[in-house]
Amino acid sequence: MTQHDVPLYAPGLADAGGQVAQLREVLALVEEITGVRSPAPGDAALEEAARVSAAYAAAPPVTQRRFDERAAATARWAAAGVETLLRLQEQGRPAAPAAAALAEALHGALRELSTTVA
Repeated sequence: MTQHDVPLYAPGLADAGGQVAQLREVLALVEEITGVRSPAPGDAALEEAARVSAAYAAAPPVTQRRFDERAAATARWAAAGVETLLRLQEQGRPAAPAAAALAEALHGALRELSTTVA
């Protein structure tokens, strides 16, 4: 088994928009494994990250904590999912169906994170 060091999300140490941007990058990787090429993140992704950061800064502490907890949980299961996909690929097994399911879950989680602080 290959062990990858995944940076852990620590509430208060990272920008909320940065967390969303990192998860968008993970989503792009997962979508690449599905064989679907997403458009490169551009101005829309930057605007989303800025909007989430501003909303997070203006949110009450309880909302910030809820965001932090959801972002941390999403980062953990997304990392585990990507590791599993990479193992499937290394073994020559089909990874696209599992990647599609992970991509769908990430889309939902990103929508939820954005609306948490909106």
